[in-house]
Amino acid sequence: MPLTNPWLAGPTPDRDLPREQLEERILNLLSTHNLAVIATVNKDGSPSATPVRYCSLGFEIFYTSWNASVKSRNLKRDPRISAGIVAPLVGQSSSRGAQLFGRARTLERDDPEVEQYWEAFRWQSDHVEQGRSLREPPTDPLTIITPNRILYTEHWLRRAGYRPRQTWRPA
Repeated sequence: MPLTNPWLAGPTPDRDLPREQLEERILNLLSTHNLAVIATVNKDGSPSATPVRYCSLGFEIFYTSWNASVKSRNLKRDPRISAGIVAPLVGQSSSRGAQLFGRARTLERDDPEVEQYWEAFRWQSDHVEQGRSLREPPTDPLTIITPNRILYTEHWLRRAGYRPRQTWRPA
């Protein structure tokens, strides 16, 4: 039987991708997808995972959420967070995604710091879909995830001699 991706066989390369190239691949993934599963810590210490639609600005991702939601209450008590983003795949050769580990903060609409995020947030299609006027932008708080580590996975990197899992940390 022929191998469709013979480069997947054999030992896994262990070279690091140059930082600039790794950052470009992470930014591409973050900006071309919009669904993440975030994990927060419940009061009893158990994990709580929730899918969210997000936008990105640099290496940060952010989403809207009611302050009364379980995820928001969890983050108010414990800001540690993890987010998983995966690109659709058809096999190991196309496996691509990122896990962001860091802290989250929620900014209310009247917080001056939130403006840069609202400028990058794509809320218009949601408003149209819900029959809301584009003249009345949302007033929801935004939750911003600032990663202190990103584990990026792309098995296609093996073809070029790089390991498929790369770790990024802020400079």
